[in-house]
Amino acid sequence: MTPSIPGRSPLHRCPPGPKILALVAAGTALFALPRLDLALAVLGLTGWLYRLAGIPARLVLAQVRPLAWILAVLVLVQLALDGWQAGLLVAARLVALMLLAGLVTLTTRSSDLIEALQRGLAWLRPLGADPAKVGLAIALTLRFIPVLAAITAEVREAQRARGLERSLVALTVPVIVRMLKMSDDVAAAIDARSYDPDRAGD
Repeated sequence: MTPSIPGRSPLHRCPPGPKILALVAAGTALFALPRLDLALAVLGLTGWLYRLAGIPARLVLAQVRPLAWILAVLVLVQLALDGWQAGLLVAARLVALMLLAGLVTLTTRSSDLIEALQRGLAWLRPLGADPAKVGLAIALTLRFIPVLAAITAEVREAQRARGLERSLVALTVPVIVRMLKMSDDVAAAIDARSYDPDRAGD
């Protein structure tokens, strides 16, 4: 998983709880309000937050570049169906959301992120769910967003060398296989360390 980047910026010092809530609120607003000006404003604000956190531009681009082809397809579909504004709106929404999720994981330690999620999901316990395990699952999902982007880029380059860059099947199948294998490796590592999310939060 992509580790957080050490720093002393206001974002690094901000508790993980408010950052998670801000991410949820931003994602909800982006998709509940189909406004291009709002999406562009959130995207611009996200770029400023990356600069405030002192994260290099190469890391910002690295999170978006591997999924550029997916964005291109979505934009082209929207252009054909609804015009250029709809295409730009889709691209701005997705890029902003990916960058915001990456910003949370890059400026928050995994242990702090999991602990905050466990506290925030405590209301699930009366419903029969385990907040510790749900929190761990969400934290791993957030951490795997940049990992998925990196794997997609690697597979795309390998398939391009074979002349298969235009084949969607040749791209998606290896990505899915590698992600499943990585999931098994992570599960095995957790079991080998006898990790118990319930006791880890104590």
